[in-house]
Amino acid sequence: MEALKKPNCANSSPLTPLGFIERAATVYADSPSLVYNHHTYTWSVTFRRCLQLASSISRLAIGKNDVVSVLAPNIPATYELHFAVPMAGAIINTINTRLDARTVSVLLRHSESKLVFVDHQLTGLVHEALSLLPDQFSRPKLVIIEDDESVSLDKFKFIDSYEAMVEAGDPGFNWVRPESDWDPLTLNYTSGTTSAPKGVVHSHRGTFMVALDSLVEWGVPKQPVCLWTLPMFHANGWSYVWGMAAVGATNICLRKFDASVIYSVIRTHHVTHMCGAPVVLNMLSNGETLSHTVRIMTAGAPPPAAILLRTEALGFDVTHAYGLTETGGLVVACSWKKEWNRLPVTERARLKARQGVRTIAMTAVDVVDPESGVSVTRDGLTQGEIVLRGACIMLGYLKDPESTAKCIKNGWFYTGDVGVMHSDGYLEIKDRSKDVIISGGENLSSVEVESVLYLHPAVNEAAVVGRPDEFWGETPCAFVSLKDDGGKPTAEEIMQFCKGKLPGYMVPKTVVFREELPKTSTGKIQKYALREDAKNMGFAVNSRI
Repeated sequence: MEALKKPNCANSSPLTPLGFIERAATVYADSPSLVYNHHTYTWSVTFRRCLQLASSISRLAIGKNDVVSVLAPNIPATYELHFAVPMAGAIINTINTRLDARTVSVLLRHSESKLVFVDHQLTGLVHEALSLLPDQFSRPKLVIIEDDESVSLDKFKFIDSYEAMVEAGDPGFNWVRPESDWDPLTLNYTSGTTSAPKGVVHSHRGTFMVALDSLVEWGVPKQPVCLWTLPMFHANGWSYVWGMAAVGATNICLRKFDASVIYSVIRTHHVTHMCGAPVVLNMLSNGETLSHTVRIMTAGAPPPAAILLRTEALGFDVTHAYGLTETGGLVVACSWKKEWNRLPVTERARLKARQGVRTIAMTAVDVVDPESGVSVTRDGLTQGEIVLRGACIMLGYLKDPESTAKCIKNGWFYTGDVGVMHSDGYLEIKDRSKDVIISGGENLSSVEVESVLYLHPAVNEAAVVGRPDEFWGETPCAFVSLKDDGGKPTAEEIMQFCKGKLPGYMVPKTVVFREELPKTSTGKIQKYALREDAKNMGFAVNSRI
């Protein structure tokens, strides 16, 4: 038996999600792959285009360990590049399209990107970003992604256009397969909601595992119709960009959207699946009743129970999951139990708001004391740090061994998220470690306060942070945006509403109304910006009452 323990060339081929599209071109050859405006592609065409593009990228002397960046919205080119770039042996780096030029410049410099594919609407942003690079820095080549528009390459110093590169490429290109499971596939930058962005590197193996794992957990059937309301640049669309190829999905691409556009596309294309942060649920929750069930995966901040109730009442089947940029996709999900369907609707919403249990391919999930590493009591009350272990954990942070060592230790990835473990083994996030408010020595979950604020009929969005307080150290400060048709409650009325539903120390002592709360492009409210605003208000007054 000892001799059989060693792998052989037949059973040890490196795992990679790039093979998904090769298979899709055979199984789903004439089925639609990508739909955008009036264009529809099939899987055989998409596979051919990816090979041609990979061929053209290789001709630019770009290959193994070179970084190729993409600055574009949810359009077919962005989807194709997720396959074409690594098929050329390079590492794909999708950049948040809503970043400012300074931040884009920082990311391009840090990643040492060799080539950047730029959407025609973002040419000004990328050129401003390049102008901020040091003179001695080698600037990346630029390729423009046109959208039924003619753009002068000379005017913006682009070496080529996207479609010209596709057209010039070899459809018989022998794509570059990874030499090892652990070869890097992607470079993604964290959103920077709590700190400076870090470059997260994921392997072919890890991405393969999380892509298939996410399909299994969500129960995605063959040939679903997926509406891309989740940015593809956000953790590569939670790795569903590759996963949807595995099941031969029809991918509906949208450059931009609002609630009316989403509902229109759902009707026209009979959408079956979509993903989005809770902000997307909030957008949809005041819409129309669906004629068929649409399954929606949400992750990010825990969705308030009130929004879950409203969304599901319209016909959406919501699955709540949890993941980070560092996990490459969703690794914990609120796996639903049939017996829960008999519970009252409010209890079902409370259960669904929990993050849940590890997905099948994950090794372990726990909540531990961050100092000792000992598991907390599974009572749904004792808080600790959420830790993860599994194949899809990142390789590490690019050029940052210190930060890598801080979060990957003792055989675990320390997430920085605060949570509790319930007696039934289901995880529930309470907060980011930096978002916990300590008032008078009591740890206060901003998420719990926000959930109550969302119950108010006039509240559209809510975020709670700590405001400096001479007596308590800090007290809850609520930033709130209101619905257009929900009335105009005063700050005192909002606080009074919370008093009947929360312990006194958790009731916001300050309520600030805003037309809109600051967010990242993925819908996460930027609490660091709100914390700074609260800090600039100075000490809270009369907070001893």
